[in-house]
Amino acid sequence: MRGTGSMQSTGSESWRSWDWRYHSNLLVPGRLQFPQLALRRRLGQLSCMSRPALKLRSWPLTVLYYLLPFGALRPLSRVGWRPVSRVTLYKSVPTRLLSRAWGRLNQVELPHWLRRPVYSLYIWTFGVNMKEAAVEDLHHYRNLSEFFRRKLKPQARPVCSLHSVISPSDGKILNFGQVKNCEVEQVKGVTYSLESFLGPRTSTEDLPFPPATSCRSFKSQLVTREGNELYHCVIYLAPGDYHCFHSPTDWTVSHRRHFPGSLMSVNPGMARWIKELFCHNERVVLTGDWKHGFFSLTAVGATNVGSIRIYFDRDLHTNSPRYSKGSYNDFSFVTHTNKEGVPMRKGEHLGEFNLGSTIVLIFEAPKDFNFELKAGQKIRFGEALGSL
Repeated sequence: MRGTGSMQSTGSESWRSWDWRYHSNLLVPGRLQFPQLALRRRLGQLSCMSRPALKLRSWPLTVLYYLLPFGALRPLSRVGWRPVSRVTLYKSVPTRLLSRAWGRLNQVELPHWLRRPVYSLYIWTFGVNMKEAAVEDLHHYRNLSEFFRRKLKPQARPVCSLHSVISPSDGKILNFGQVKNCEVEQVKGVTYSLESFLGPRTSTEDLPFPPATSCRSFKSQLVTREGNELYHCVIYLAPGDYHCFHSPTDWTVSHRRHFPGSLMSVNPGMARWIKELFCHNERVVLTGDWKHGFFSLTAVGATNVGSIRIYFDRDLHTNSPRYSKGSYNDFSFVTHTNKEGVPMRKGEHLGEFNLGSTIVLIFEAPKDFNFELKAGQKIRFGEALGSL
């Protein structure tokens, strides 16, 4: 038996030497053996495939690459394979389809006996304060959609009358300040293009963005009064927050631009991960004027938030099954019979989300405008954002 063990050991050593010296097409890291020439041949076949097919065929390996212990599939990189980036992988997830499916599920009426346990689980998970709800009885909400869109008691959110701009919703302040170099911060250190977010400069009588030849001139089209600056504020609505949003000031809405797009998550962690996330996602841009000039409110969609509703806009339909990437739809509220648009009072109901999302305010104001905020703070609808 000892002789046999010695022979096995000697054979093993000679095999390893033979393997590395004479068969370079075999790669043996630990216990994994990858025939290098076969992999190169297979990767060569993949390179001849169409892009959609190649993307589909590389998915399983990419998923395994990120799920398996670190380095398990590293030998593949030695034969020319590269995993799809995590961002690309996430963008490939059919979030729009999932969001539509979630929307259908939200509409399913729950049995009376099931409502309390289902809603109680949601309340416990996301910290919902039902004492603020206009109707506290959980059996009142027939489905998840009604529960998400629950109304609040009138006294639950007093509107601040001392400040010119209030928070349009409950949420968390991700960022705020002046817009510089036509770049807006979605979170600290991660920016997106103002022009990409609001849309291309289009020369038509009904659209608010006349043609411009540079970033500075695009910004100057928005800042209409001398001595004013452009400001922004980003508010993230978590799943447990109040889902309706309101008018942040007294202003007139003259135009709506709807961007069909992705429905990726917009939580702060994802916003740090994906550059120009807000420009990729579906969003509804409302633009108009307030007493200091240009004012806009943008409702940004997110995963499972396929429905963005604007109460006075019955023509708006979000999360459509088909859309062209980079496309947008414009609608003007200024007509021959209505020369100004839709007047909104501070605190007035404006629209609603399903589940949670993000509100972005971009507006012009005098240079002495000051935000009464701190990045990362929690805020509720009706509380002050800033004033002169």
